[in-house]
Amino acid sequence: MTEIHAPRLRNQSQTGTTLLLFLIAAAVTILHLATNGRYGFHRDELQFLSDARQLDWGFVPYPPFTAAIQHVGLAIFGTSLVGLRLASVLFQAAAIILAGLMARELGGGRFAQMATALAVAFSPLPIFEGTEFQYSSFDYVWWMLAAYGVIRLLKSGNPRWWLAIGASLGMGMMTKYSISFYIAGILGAMVLTRARRHFLSPWFWAGVGLALLIFLPNLLWLVRHDFISYRFLQHIHTRDVRQGRADGFLRDQFMICVNLAATPLWIAGLIAFLRSSRYRMLAWMYLIPLALFFFAKGRGYYLAAAYPMLLAMGAVTVESWLGDLRPFWRRTIEGIYFTAFAACALYICAALVPLAASGPLRDFALARSGDLREEFGWQQMVATIAQVRDSLPEQQRRNLGIVVGNYGERGAVDLYGPQYHLPAAITGTNSGWLNSYPKNEPTTLIILGIGNKDREDQFTGCKLATKISYPGDQHNEESNDDTEIYVCGPPRLPWPELWKIALDFG
Repeated sequence: MTEIHAPRLRNQSQTGTTLLLFLIAAAVTILHLATNGRYGFHRDELQFLSDARQLDWGFVPYPPFTAAIQHVGLAIFGTSLVGLRLASVLFQAAAIILAGLMARELGGGRFAQMATALAVAFSPLPIFEGTEFQYSSFDYVWWMLAAYGVIRLLKSGNPRWWLAIGASLGMGMMTKYSISFYIAGILGAMVLTRARRHFLSPWFWAGVGLALLIFLPNLLWLVRHDFISYRFLQHIHTRDVRQGRADGFLRDQFMICVNLAATPLWIAGLIAFLRSSRYRMLAWMYLIPLALFFFAKGRGYYLAAAYPMLLAMGAVTVESWLGDLRPFWRRTIEGIYFTAFAACALYICAALVPLAASGPLRDFALARSGDLREEFGWQQMVATIAQVRDSLPEQQRRNLGIVVGNYGERGAVDLYGPQYHLPAAITGTNSGWLNSYPKNEPTTLIILGIGNKDREDQFTGCKLATKISYPGDQHNEESNDDTEIYVCGPPRLPWPELWKIALDFG
């Protein structure tokens, strides 16, 4: 009788655990849906919105997937903050469920699956991914899907999993180019382990072909535009290193990529992978990108998506170890861990999620999250530009252009400008340069965000019109650096000549 019903009981247990995974994902989804409308758009989101209105197979700063998703969001939700961030929230929820399923595939029971899902749900970078529409929100899941495919491949020995791995990596290349470091990790891990035999498998090469096929439209776009994105990435990397944004890479592996209390889990997972002849490939899939990012001076969060697989194996290992302890000690250790984990999770949520529209919680978050501070001031900026326009004589208003110096300003004018009947912004920054200048070349220019030297060298008759007044408690890049609005005459060079030197990366 026991033998007949045991499989049914196991299936019921798995079903119950799966339901718990979905409940964790649902709770995090509700948290984001309830809070994502609190402030405003981040400057990066404004860039995505501008690019989403002019779809292409590539953009200067990134591949096309993120802008395409935002294009769909605009069609469905208009300019709703909560609606346009929904895709990021759903991908975050998928990451939580997928993390639990990784632990299940590695042999973990309910504890391992719940611990892994919670660790992914309440780590700093993943929780941030759900608060804004960022390409890293989607990139995180493509890394996870590739790791899940490798786990299934190594567990089952079925080479057809290379198709799923290839599809995940192809979509990753259409989302964020940094996944190329992970691809290097996978290939290096194959060379260093017995998985090297898959180099002889036609399914491996079919997966490679599928990844290249998915990436091909963007690759052709890059060729057609002289690999402008590569030049952009070189510029941004040099800037990040110069400004110290790449400092503290190893520290960030503990403080940003994973909930600090979950450190024992991912370290245990790394050790367990290294000791496993079957799954050792996954250890190298982490260690090789870690070394590459460290020596190339990458930013700390670039490797965050490699941690769920370590957390999954670590949770399975700890679950097995706890099973050998007496109930008192098992409950004590579990209680200490989850208490510490909950304390870290509460701090992370308070620091990164816009839990309150005002009061101490809002002040706490704004003091600790530069990204949340970047969500303020854009509507006020556009309203001030409109006031400057309205102050001009009718003759100057007839052929007016708005020149801005960064992609946030461009996105804000494009988003909020129509309600003031403002023209689209003109900028040589990132994809704005590819969009060129208006056919009806403007002769009066409102200029914001252009440095004094460049403004005087490139434009005629510039006079300070006004300064934007931002609230004192919302210091961000815009309020610190770009508050002066100028009115200028036409450029010193013809527009076609000016545009040859206008390209800028930011």
